[in-house]
Amino acid sequence: MKINQWTLGLAAVGVVSLASAVNAEEAKMNALQTALSSTTISGYVDTSVEWTLDRSNEQTYIPFRDGKQNGFNLNVVKLTIEKPLDESQWASGYKVDLLFGPDANYYNLSSSAHGPGDFAIKQAYVALRTPVGNGIDWKIGTFDTIIGYETYESGNNPNFTRSWGYYAEPTQHTGILGTYRVNENIALAAGVANTTYSGINERNGNAPWHKAAMASIAITAPKDCGFLAGSTLYAGAVIGPDGYDNQQNYYVGATLNTPVAGLKAGVSFDSIKNAYYNEGEDTWVVGVYASYQATEKLSLHGRAEYGELSEGSSYDSNNIGLTGTVQYDLWKNVISRLELRWDQYFEKGTVEAYRTADTGLGLYANFIYKF
Repeated sequence: MKINQWTLGLAAVGVVSLASAVNAEEAKMNALQTALSSTTISGYVDTSVEWTLDRSNEQTYIPFRDGKQNGFNLNVVKLTIEKPLDESQWASGYKVDLLFGPDANYYNLSSSAHGPGDFAIKQAYVALRTPVGNGIDWKIGTFDTIIGYETYESGNNPNFTRSWGYYAEPTQHTGILGTYRVNENIALAAGVANTTYSGINERNGNAPWHKAAMASIAITAPKDCGFLAGSTLYAGAVIGPDGYDNQQNYYVGATLNTPVAGLKAGVSFDSIKNAYYNEGEDTWVVGVYASYQATEKLSLHGRAEYGELSEGSSYDSNNIGLTGTVQYDLWKNVISRLELRWDQYFEKGTVEAYRTADTGLGLYANFIYKF
């Protein structure tokens, strides 16, 4: 065992005994090993090859794919360091998600939320449990939003490219969030955050003491519901300041098992009132999903969506999107998939009539290694 030189010096002159010094160092090492034994490190490397098939619209905007068409891309590297809660009544832990690469800049949308150099802190919170009822689990710090069908991690989504519904939602909040499982079929969550808008330590510019409230409920169909057993219904809302004005985010979604083995269906609805700093302007998106596990390694995924993005967002338009994805897990720990996506935008005219604005058709190959 290595003992620091100052301790060895004290032992040499008789101030402390060598045995006590060794015992002290062993105690420190044991304490460190105990603290680190339940800490886990995980993450992924996300890469893609993206090609525009409709050459007349090479710059057609796709959420989070801007500037990546017609080439090879490193999207993002994620590193997670976590000590999850154990089963004790007063359990404690933490989680830190770090993002490296170009897509890190798409996560925190406010200029103060991230620094230059393709880096972002996705989550960083202290996790606590209080023994009330079945136990309330708390997150205090910066954490993911509680609403949405899709997540930031594209490998956890049925498709590689993200939906317009995800584009309309917040991504993170700084505040406190409590979750409570009523039973094996019902889970509740509620919390308070600085704003509805994404960004670490963001404040309402007009009234920083005004905070955002959030709540959600998740219902899982019990085992006696036939083929619907295990299906989930989720609803949530995040309401409060988006930086300057009050914004209301509502979400309802469901993932349903079907009588066909391996086939699942999904539906999502996102609505934003007073969207993007425009009082009275609304954004809404409806999405329909289907996933089929054809074999142990082969799965097929489809998504169709339609919505209206309000003035102040990237497009003041009605949007249609169709996405088809083939995933084949050939390599261990690797997600490999090929995707075809078509989008069309109907921009509002000066007399509130609609005119066709842009059409986009893209081909995507995505490879993600999870560790």
